[in-house]
Amino acid sequence: MLHIPPAQDLPVPPVTPVWDLTVGLIEATVQLDQPSGPGTRTVGTGFLIQAPRPDGTPRVVLVTAAHVLEQMDQPEMRVGWRTALPDGNWRFDPEPLVIRDDADAPLWTRHPERDVAVMEIIAPETFVRAAIPLGWLADENAFDAWQVGPGDELLSLGFPRGLSANRAGFPILRVGRIASHPLSPVSAFPTFLLDFTVFPGNSGGPVFWTLSARKRPGTVEPATPFIAGLLSQEVRVNDEPLDIGVVTHAVYVREAIALLDLPVP
Repeated sequence: MLHIPPAQDLPVPPVTPVWDLTVGLIEATVQLDQPSGPGTRTVGTGFLIQAPRPDGTPRVVLVTAAHVLEQMDQPEMRVGWRTALPDGNWRFDPEPLVIRDDADAPLWTRHPERDVAVMEIIAPETFVRAAIPLGWLADENAFDAWQVGPGDELLSLGFPRGLSANRAGFPILRVGRIASHPLSPVSAFPTFLLDFTVFPGNSGGPVFWTLSARKRPGTVEPATPFIAGLLSQEVRVNDEPLDIGVVTHAVYVREAIALLDLPVP
């Protein structure tokens, strides 16, 4: 007769911590805005990356679409920080960030070919901890390695028309499907299409897939890179929106961050 031990006596398998990828990116994503006229403002989305300097010194980098910052002609923009309160509530707590120097020159670094901008910033401690490790950005082989292709669902975070998910200023999570083929090589196809409605304010937001990722032993990087890219623009024909977004591959975010370490000419 087979003896089955009671449930409380069964051995418990070891649990490997699984990164909650979606919540992690939500916490690292912020609204960017600047007044552009009476009752109007320019709005975009940014997300934070942990990108240590070559000597290992910690550094937080703000990533967004280059056109978001280029459309902001004043020296400061607001970054929509959020503050957790002791009672469990949250407060939207935006602060100014200088983005142009006294000569009106941009303080961000633009990728020379793609709609990607990066900027080293000093962030509140909560957001320093929330910043996403550089290793979470997909490289040129990630799509092929994980067989990501047309029809697959990707998630996107942003602030469509400046709207947030709640009064605390968290981004809105949306879903779309990859609408173009092929996706590689990235050098030949630097962008791809995502089937979902894009609004002003979405630009610069992270686009990612939801494969469950486990942290590599001894590192802060997941076994599966998952940030596919950033949202660059919407597709329009004769000024008619087609409900399709253009996503720039994350490889170019990596390249833009690498430019921060080049000697200043």
